[in-house]
Amino acid sequence: MSVEFDIAETLDVKGASCPMPVIETKAATDGLVEGEVLEVLATDPGSVSDIDGWAAGTDGVKLLEQVEGEDVYQHYVRRTE
Repeated sequence: MSVEFDIAETLDVKGASCPMPVIETKAATDGLVEGEVLEVLATDPGSVSDIDGWAAGTDGVKLLEQVEGEDVYQHYVRRTE
């Protein structure tokens, strides 16, 4: 899939394990304005399902894409309100 996004901020949570990638992603999206995209870089394989579940249950954010690399997982989250 891999679409280009206009990234407002990149959050590096490599080395952090559950629940820190989600906690730090939530804090970072709170600082965005509507329409901005946050790129999250994580090494925890659980971040794929954790960030997906968090975004699905959270008003004001939308998970746009997740890219599973060899060592790094990229997540793209848009602030929607």
